[in-house]
Amino acid sequence: MVRVLRSCIQSMLKLANSVIGMAGLAMILYSAWMIRVWQRKMGELPFGHDSEYPPPWFIYTFLGLGVAFCVITCLGHVAAETANGCCLYLYMVFVVLLIMMEAAVTVDVFVNQDWEKDFPKDPSGSFDQFKNFIRSNYEMCKWVGLSLVSVQGLSLLLAMILKALGPHQYYDSDDDYGPDRVPLLKNAPPQYVVVDPGYAHGSKNDAWGRQ
Repeated sequence: MVRVLRSCIQSMLKLANSVIGMAGLAMILYSAWMIRVWQRKMGELPFGHDSEYPPPWFIYTFLGLGVAFCVITCLGHVAAETANGCCLYLYMVFVVLLIMMEAAVTVDVFVNQDWEKDFPKDPSGSFDQFKNFIRSNYEMCKWVGLSLVSVQGLSLLLAMILKALGPHQYYDSDDDYGPDRVPLLKNAPPQYVVVDPGYAHGSKNDAWGRQ
């Protein structure tokens, strides 16, 4: 029963991690598109140290978040497959940090009216475009964000349950298979010993001679 429950939780954790990984891949693809737009506009990549323009922090941030999502997804798949305590602890720490960061940004946006001043000016203009897109599609973006946070919370809960169940138990000892082998020994056919007739007759004559 525990083995079946563990397998179900492992499959659910892998599925939730896949959703987080797809979100990370979407962020990386969007970052690649923004880098392409920057290159067309400025004539250079945004990663040069000798650039005359200020660094486009929004592109860096979005690309870093996408990579972080993918790394957490890989770690979650390894933790779900092996059910190792160390991997599960590390995965839960990363997910908690990610949720805390998202909660801090969300609280700052909704509570602070001048939240835009907390972020530096983006020279690429991608931050303003992203902000306008969210405002024009607020309902859709709200449900997408809530779904992503819910999946992260579900992943954290499944990891905690999997950690409580413990890793796989392998039965390699002969003592574990003892009860299954006992009936085979009891039902074993009797063994007969074949004795040479001449040897038996000679032994009997020696016994009579000694008497």
